[in-house]
Amino acid sequence: PRRVYELLATERFRHRVEWSQVHLFFGDERCVPPDHPDSNYALAYETLISKVPIPAKNVHRIIGEGDPNESARLYENQLKTFFAGVAWPRFDLVLLGMGEDGHTASLFPGSGALNEKTKWVVATKPEGSRQVATRPEGSRQDRITLTAPVFNQAARVMFLVTGAGKAERLAEVLHPQPGSDPLPAQRIQPLDGKLEWLVDKAAASLL
Repeated sequence: PRRVYELLATERFRHRVEWSQVHLFFGDERCVPPDHPDSNYALAYETLISKVPIPAKNVHRIIGEGDPNESARLYENQLKTFFAGVAWPRFDLVLLGMGEDGHTASLFPGSGALNEKTKWVVATKPEGSRQVATRPEGSRQDRITLTAPVFNQAARVMFLVTGAGKAERLAEVLHPQPGSDPLPAQRIQPLDGKLEWLVDKAAASLL
């Protein structure tokens, strides 16, 4: 997402968005402070938030520091305050990526978070991933993530997938074999919204 954020912050694009009307939420976060190199908020702040005129009160970060379960509870409360009176929130746009193991946000293969039906936000870990043995140490932190039912209520979901390393998994996600367990990215199917996949040539090489 870094390049997407950088482009949105350029003179060509930054004035095409009415930033005062935008509320920015996060799909997931690592359990680190907001200035940590692994923080999703830190990346978004460095490349986008600090460079566009979005009001500070319109940026709703997930608290990564502290107890993960408490942070998940607090973020769910924040969402329920913003989206008051509804069973599920409805985001206008959700931007997601996909890992080489088929995970998206912090919903990993084998994770119990995939089966969540009622909570909007949960704490989770990447240990369920089939690729965990090859993950860099920093990516094994506890996570906080929105759940699949939340993403599936969105009006528009866009996946951004790049690189040859994701080609095999992208083909598996878009053309699943009969009887195979659905990967996390496959579980994102908006109920009343649009799903788009933006992929580069390398990622699409096996399609």
